[in-house]
Amino acid sequence: MDNVLKDIIDSPKLPDYVKELQQYLLQEEAKRNAFYENVRDDEKAEFINGAVIYHSPAKEKHNVVVGNLSYILSKFVREHKLGVIRGEKALVKLRRNDFEPDICFFRKEFSDSFKADTMFYPVPDFVAEVLSDSTEKRDRGVKFVDYAFNGVKEYWLVNTDQKSIEQYILENDAFILTEKVQHGTIRCRVLEGLEIPLDAIFDEDTNELFLKEMV
Repeated sequence: MDNVLKDIIDSPKLPDYVKELQQYLLQEEAKRNAFYENVRDDEKAEFINGAVIYHSPAKEKHNVVVGNLSYILSKFVREHKLGVIRGEKALVKLRRNDFEPDICFFRKEFSDSFKADTMFYPVPDFVAEVLSDSTEKRDRGVKFVDYAFNGVKEYWLVNTDQKSIEQYILENDAFILTEKVQHGTIRCRVLEGLEIPLDAIFDEDTNELFLKEMV
């Protein structure tokens, strides 16, 4: 049992704590429903711990990496009929929070049920977040914990300045760092057989050449 939870259970104030938590969760659920009603498809917004988080426009280096990695993953997934890759406008609905990952993969078992009007997506098998000054704290904090808690199998944190990728694999409801890749290739665990040269993720010309080699 979590130590914090044990302290609460052992406290004589337990009934009061439960009442306060129930009231808080009801208020949070009302805010979440309002978020669903008001969110627009022309803005990137997430619902995190009871608050709506709006994202500022991304820098070019961010867009280049998201595009390069998405092209590679999409081509591999389509050719092998493994499922679908979705981008940052796919709203992933978890038990408490709603995230829009930069890149995520859903295996065919789930993607076959997606419809033209699907708005809320289930837990992905793979998520990649490209770090920025405004998002890194969440990517390494609440998202890191929540993705693992909800069963995301593989999580990449992509650093555009260092041109590196931290690769995390799910073990016992927590992410374990397998390696920080700074050169050479990175092997995706969820998409078995896919090895990507790091340069193909950070450089558009190398990306184009690699995509041709994948044919």
